[in-house]
Amino acid sequence: MKFIRILTAVAASLMFVATIQPSVADEAPAQRAVLVTGASSGIGRNIAERLAAEGHYVYAGARKNDDLAELDAIDNVTAVKLDVTKQADIDAAVDFIERQGRGLYGLVNNAGVAVFSPMNETPEQDIHFVMNVNVLGPYRMNKAFAPLLAKSRGRTTTIGSISGFLSGPNSGTYSMSKFAVEAYTEALAAELAPLEISVSVIEPGGYRSKIREKVALHGMGKLGGDAELTEEEQRLLGSRIAANEKLKEPDEVSDVVVEALYSDKPKLRYMVTPNKREAEITIRAALSRAVQLNADQPYEYSRDELVAVLDELLGEAGD
Repeated sequence: MKFIRILTAVAASLMFVATIQPSVADEAPAQRAVLVTGASSGIGRNIAERLAAEGHYVYAGARKNDDLAELDAIDNVTAVKLDVTKQADIDAAVDFIERQGRGLYGLVNNAGVAVFSPMNETPEQDIHFVMNVNVLGPYRMNKAFAPLLAKSRGRTTTIGSISGFLSGPNSGTYSMSKFAVEAYTEALAAELAPLEISVSVIEPGGYRSKIREKVALHGMGKLGGDAELTEEEQRLLGSRIAANEKLKEPDEVSDVVVEALYSDKPKLRYMVTPNKREAEITIRAALSRAVQLNADQPYEYSRDELVAVLDELLGEAGD
């Protein structure tokens, strides 16, 4: 009997201790790691710095040694040499991140390039260049890192563009790549849902980034090179840089990235624009495409039916 009384007292003491100690569920969550591609400048740099400042651990992908050194100097950031067009770089990044032992909760596919010229005058290699980075880059990255994201039930997001809904003279090549990202995201989201990996695409408007400068350098054949610029090339590059400086910093894009990565109910799509005009143009373009698709076909919706469908979709979006 004495032994039973002792066990009862010990059990009661343990229960009391349990009530005054925080449970595992109540403890602060472990720091979650996110990989950001194209983090050397512009939107990618802004995203990396924002996540790191909020206490998240960031693996920041970049190609050049100077950029890698700058990124490594930021608290909560480890730079990773990464060119999304090179499978060897991607495989090495997977191996490196696995060996770090933090796992990987999030992937932000930000690396991107652009070419602007008339479609019939655009060299085929320029189209391959844009598609290789903007479309095949996220494809390669998501494929390689899916096992790590599945382990953490994590999230992957791609920085698309409102150019995934808009196209026009001289922008066809870039828009082609961003339209492709929209289709890719929809397919990937359905395919990764059983693995509990959330997939989203973020469509920014015109924010400050280095992409315009890179467009100019690519057109000169000097992107990534050390060749000196002629006076005319310097003038062109200067005008592109000056135009870029007038744009808003991409802080709002980073806000949306944080939401996509950490909100309880992430969305498939996020549009973020620096002004009302860009938002209106994009939404009207998307609606116009639906109206054109509906018109003059055997199963055409009436106006009232279209409004009813729109109301239904608006209700679903609000749920």
